[in-house]
Amino acid sequence: MTYLHSFLPIEDSSAVTLILGSMPGKVSLAENQYYAHPRNYFWRIMASVLGFPEELPYGARCQMLIRSRIALWDVLKACTRSSSMDSDIVESSMITNDFERFLSGHPDIKAVYFNGAKAETIYKRRILPQLPENHANIAMTRLPSTSPANASVPFPVKLAHWRVIATTVTTLRSGSC
Repeated sequence: MTYLHSFLPIEDSSAVTLILGSMPGKVSLAENQYYAHPRNYFWRIMASVLGFPEELPYGARCQMLIRSRIALWDVLKACTRSSSMDSDIVESSMITNDFERFLSGHPDIKAVYFNGAKAETIYKRRILPQLPENHANIAMTRLPSTSPANASVPFPVKLAHWRVIATTVTTLRSGSC
């Protein structure tokens, strides 16, 4: 078992949308990049949804999120896990990130999207009960995991679900929400 630490968020204080994963996998940790596994669809989906070339270097892809007012982070700050699988996270080892502080510093966030069930479960069980009402009432939606472990859901289906991000970003930018 390995004790793992997540990354700092990709963010700007003007973010209107927050996407949350659980904990980076081994390839991502080794590369020091969110969603670095070549079979993870996250960046391919974001490129399609936000309209940027998927072959952009990592830093440029991160900037595209920031320009789109999207923040990216993980629910866990640290945990013990033997593989890259969320199912291998040792419950008793989980340390969550400080979302009260994060959301206070990002007052325009109106939507939280979970990249898979594990991120949603941890957030709702360990983080949500601790948040003040103004942060606890932010809209939350679970999207299908972009992980290669979620191979039963084909790419076109994942992409169709994730397109809600573009709608949310456009709506929130225009001030309609």
